[in-house]
Amino acid sequence: MTSSAAAHTTDLTDDPDLTVLRAAGTALVLDTRGPDLPRVLHWGADLPDEAVAALPLLAQGPVPHSALDRPWPLTVLPTEADGWLGTPGYAAHRGGRATAPRFTVTSTTATVDSVEVVLAADGAEVTLAYRLDEHGVLTASAAVASTVEPDGPELVLDLAALRVLLPVPSRATEVLDLTGRWCRERSPQRRALTDGTHLRASRRGRTGHDATLLLSVGTPGFGFRAGEVWSVHVAWSGGHEHLVERLPEGAGMHAGVLGGGELLEPGEVRLGPGERYAAPDVVFVHSAEGLDGISRRLHRAQRATATHARRPRPLVLNTWEAVYFDHDLGRLRELADTAAAIGVERFVLDDGWFGGRRHDRAGLGDWWVSPEVWPDGLGPIVEHVKDLGMEFGLWFEPEMVNADSDLVRQHPDWVLGPRAGHPREWRHQQVLDLANPEAAAHVERQIGALVSGLGIDFIKWDHNRDLHEAVRPGDEGEAGDRPAVHAQTVAFYALLDRLRTAHPDLEIESCASGGARVDLGVLARTDRVWTSDCNDALERAQIQRWTSLLVPAEVMGTHVGPPTAHTTHRTLDLGFRTLMALQGHAGLEWDITTCDASEREALTRWSALYRELRPLLHGGDLVRADLPAEEGLLVTGTVAADGAHAAYTVVRTHTGPRAVPGLVPLPGLDPEREYTVRVRPEAGLPHTVQTAPPAWWADALGDGLRLSGAVLGTVGLPLPVLAPAQGLLLHLT
Repeated sequence: MTSSAAAHTTDLTDDPDLTVLRAAGTALVLDTRGPDLPRVLHWGADLPDEAVAALPLLAQGPVPHSALDRPWPLTVLPTEADGWLGTPGYAAHRGGRATAPRFTVTSTTATVDSVEVVLAADGAEVTLAYRLDEHGVLTASAAVASTVEPDGPELVLDLAALRVLLPVPSRATEVLDLTGRWCRERSPQRRALTDGTHLRASRRGRTGHDATLLLSVGTPGFGFRAGEVWSVHVAWSGGHEHLVERLPEGAGMHAGVLGGGELLEPGEVRLGPGERYAAPDVVFVHSAEGLDGISRRLHRAQRATATHARRPRPLVLNTWEAVYFDHDLGRLRELADTAAAIGVERFVLDDGWFGGRRHDRAGLGDWWVSPEVWPDGLGPIVEHVKDLGMEFGLWFEPEMVNADSDLVRQHPDWVLGPRAGHPREWRHQQVLDLANPEAAAHVERQIGALVSGLGIDFIKWDHNRDLHEAVRPGDEGEAGDRPAVHAQTVAFYALLDRLRTAHPDLEIESCASGGARVDLGVLARTDRVWTSDCNDALERAQIQRWTSLLVPAEVMGTHVGPPTAHTTHRTLDLGFRTLMALQGHAGLEWDITTCDASEREALTRWSALYRELRPLLHGGDLVRADLPAEEGLLVTGTVAADGAHAAYTVVRTHTGPRAVPGLVPLPGLDPEREYTVRVRPEAGLPHTVQTAPPAWWADALGDGLRLSGAVLGTVGLPLPVLAPAQGLLLHLT
């Protein structure tokens, strides 16, 4: 039995109770012998057959003093019944009873790439399914159904938690996760893994600016290019939790657990007879090649899905930072003319076109074209944009309303919140209760009519506030309010699904005051995410670097902002701004009618470079250099899957500790190939702090420098001394 790139299950002939999922150098091993629950013997790097066969024996460790009298296992659904006193995989009750279930296995089914286990106890049936794809990404799904008889006592099953937990070994001693805030998303934080629970819980009603994206644990000092890493992601846009936990007694034969699930508020999921709750998928990824190995698996898996963007990602111009609420047909036509002339392929009209929306305190929810601003409707600007050969996109914020709106005046009961009154406002907004079928249908009709009537190609779907006091009135006859984040998230997904079914060519962006709704749940239904409301390219260097842990470049919106950033008031060179925008789905958010001739020429060259390189940038493998001795220097590359060509951005965010950066390797290249290295001036040439450039610089600006992948990847290039907020693009062919 050997490993292969394709996922497959194997029952070892000498132990048919061992079920093994294997793919791309990873493996999940379950011991499915009864009568107890299946035991997780291994998750991580693939193992030789003889090692897999030995795992059941190795699972029988010693029995210490003052402990359970027999060795206990880590099962697929760890609870106290197994011996586990950490965070449980399942927690529920029926009227305060049935809180200590002893699950038994009712069925186990394995296919070529998956295994499903069905468990039962106390009138509850839990289904756990694991699927390992060809890229080594393990997706775990969990569901619970109430199987009590309709005439039995304590009918309602109150679910507190349904989590998926997998083991991590003792050599995983460091934790890396991400935090952030508006305009500073994806800030890394690292710490030692100690005893106890490291829990990242979000009650924001959306993924959140501070969402970790991935919670990772690894061997000491793991980085982008080295170290063994285990990561988890909850594919859900509502309340969620990620955790890594280590107890002094371990987790069966393992050191600890890693996992997560939906964060459920008390009373949020109550199941009557025959009702079922499906938890969000929890995605697990292992890499023996650092964080780049994690990203490679995740990016390849996303690109293999049917919903992932297939055609080239069009160069975008979004009007927000160009005109804000000042919508004027003549001005927008001029903006569209300029955009088309420099090579823009999609023109997106942002906030301010509808209802009484002349500012951010009114009009949300009134998705009809304002006759005050657009007396002839949006038809003239849409026709003009399409006559120029560009797609047309439109901004919506369908889940939010202003109190000052026709919708709220007509339907005040559609606002999500407690009976005691509206929640505190955020950006003068309240939340529309999409779990109300009438409210959801109303929004769907308004959006659908505009998409069909105008031929809209793209929606920028915004979501500009966290959800506070996200509750709905109880069912008829019930007193009090019920938690609503789960229902709101399900309704949001359903609305997206219906719109995509009705308009199969429509593309949708997930924007949430920037990057506050970035997760695999929403990415399965949208075509890109807005990475951050911050278009300051220097801030974007880190935001994009860490967002790309999870998100492939082609679905990560990256725009060139104006010379002085709206959110930071920092002024940056055009070359640096265009360079950073090449790291994703590129665009502009800037009044380019104010550009002089030289700036327009530079943007035209840059847009042509984007079109030239996007098959590589949006299809290759992401690589990021570990440069601990050269603080402030970021080297980020994309290498084609066959290793034949590559592109690297080299960025100096702030002054370095040394006079010169020295030899800097370019990671990910094929050591057996020879490459021609060129500096692409279309991405801008940097300002430097040096008397003379390195010797290879002149060649790279001309016909190119010829070197092997072994030299470039192991020895490296002596880089120029870049000034802060400067960078360059290396293109290798």
